[in-house]
Amino acid sequence: MKNNELLQFAVSAGNKAYAPYSGFKVGAALLCKDGDVFCGCNVENASFGVTCCAERTALLKAVSEGKREFSKIAVVGGKGNDLSAPCPPCGICRQALSEFCGDDFEIITVKDRESISVYRLSQLLPVSFKSNNIEG
Repeated sequence: MKNNELLQFAVSAGNKAYAPYSGFKVGAALLCKDGDVFCGCNVENASFGVTCCAERTALLKAVSEGKREFSKIAVVGGKGNDLSAPCPPCGICRQALSEFCGDDFEIITVKDRESISVYRLSQLLPVSFKSNNIEG
């Protein structure tokens, strides 16, 4: 799937965001290695710590459906109906993605109205906490 197509899925998801406190909507579209796409939006809560980011929403939906292998994720965000702001995943989402994704996993986001940025997970999270940290 082309990056622009995946970004369009993310925009559609972002339009469903529940963001009454920040007004900042985020949408994510996670591409599985088998071609399936799982979308998510941010869901805010008056108790801000309960808020769930779009990226984790998409990831949890995919994992709950038995998916474990992912190629890339597109993330968009912005105020109101303009989801064209650069929106890389927050630190918590980067760590959540690292549980299932390798260093070469791609993160696609808007750079400006005419171009996109593509990052590798290893660029955005060069040192992550992995299962081998627990094992020994």
